[in-house]
Amino acid sequence: MKTKTSIKEPKGKLGVLIPGIGAVSTTFMAGVFAIKKGLGVPVGSLTQLGKIRLGKRTENRNPMVKEFVPLSSLEDLVFGGWDIFTDNAYESALNAGVLDKQLLESLKSELSAIKPMPAVFYPEYVKNIHGENIKKTSTKMDAAIQLMDDIKNFKKNNNCERLVMVWCGSTEVYIEQSEEHKTIEAFEKALFNNSPKISASMIYAYAAIKSGIPFINGAPNLSCDAPALVDLANKMNVPIAGKDYKTGQTLMKTILSPGFKARLLGINGWFSTNILGNRDGEVLDNPDSFKTKEVSKLSVLDNILEPEKYPELYKDLYHKVRINYYPPRGDDKEGWDNIDIFGWLGYKMQIKVDFLCKDSILAAPLVLDLVLFMDLAQRAEMKGIQEWLSFYFKSPQTAEGLSPMHDIFLQKVKLENTLRHLMDETLITHLGLDYYEEEQ
Repeated sequence: MKTKTSIKEPKGKLGVLIPGIGAVSTTFMAGVFAIKKGLGVPVGSLTQLGKIRLGKRTENRNPMVKEFVPLSSLEDLVFGGWDIFTDNAYESALNAGVLDKQLLESLKSELSAIKPMPAVFYPEYVKNIHGENIKKTSTKMDAAIQLMDDIKNFKKNNNCERLVMVWCGSTEVYIEQSEEHKTIEAFEKALFNNSPKISASMIYAYAAIKSGIPFINGAPNLSCDAPALVDLANKMNVPIAGKDYKTGQTLMKTILSPGFKARLLGINGWFSTNILGNRDGEVLDNPDSFKTKEVSKLSVLDNILEPEKYPELYKDLYHKVRINYYPPRGDDKEGWDNIDIFGWLGYKMQIKVDFLCKDSILAAPLVLDLVLFMDLAQRAEMKGIQEWLSFYFKSPQTAEGLSPMHDIFLQKVKLENTLRHLMDETLITHLGLDYYEEEQ
């Protein structure tokens, strides 16, 4: 395989810094350790199990993604992070209850070594959880400086060549973009002034970008999508991506709704409700945090179905989303969907989906892929918003004024064509007329 000269090889260790050592991040880290020991398979990971077609179908060139593009090896990953609780990753994983205790026991030494640094945390942004492992700071700028010191020390102490930061923390309360978010000057002034418009996730994003490391926003929070931080990322030549990992119910919506639209089936209503009992469910039990998640979830159908272009099919679609905290379920989320559709001559039909899923099991491979692809992006000198990674997000970040692409099938085409572009391979349009023109 030929490699573009502008893509640096992934030499040395890649540090993965994670705000939030909870269910998602411990499932991700434990999974990587288990895979390295031969105790599991990276199901759901495009970077580890995926193949990519190159050239014409008749050429039969379908290499593994990880053999096609120069990705870091799982052996080179080093983990660290922050949390408001002092539990190490092993203790946190036990508390999360996602993975079997027998598996965790076989990974105890590796997970126990990952001890969270004191976190930047403000309870007014995440109201239903409280911890004591929190940084003492005078201003939010001081908090950012302390995080940058943590980043620098982690890289040095762990002998890392490169770093990536991936947000696995809680959903914060809904924050509208305001003047404080428009320019980096206004943003930094707001940090010094302890502005209530600046949340913890924004401070982590700022610290990462200022430190020159890629930042991934796995929650629906306003974070690296603030215009000031987008400008800073472009100025610092740092890749950013977000937001909100696409798992569970929204994953099903981005699979099903493109099919309805492709067959021009109408939809009168789509009612979605969830029950979950993990820390994420506890946080989302607060109405202000739920609003942040609701905005992320509701945007999907409008973008895919385009009711303004197909008013007779989707103009009157009633879309409702509910999330209910139900502690007995733990990380085993259940998502119910009732979909009222109509077909030929307006005759009504129904589809019901009951998805019993494990949110962290679905999210863990996304975290791995995003870490490896964002490291690739930085080595390829790709800066700013990485829209080609929309495949992994509920609410993909795009350039200002550009509507996001939510259709999961189009997102995968975009991702694969970006990889082909990086490696100087022909982009694939799936037109296919040349196969038949050659026969004539």
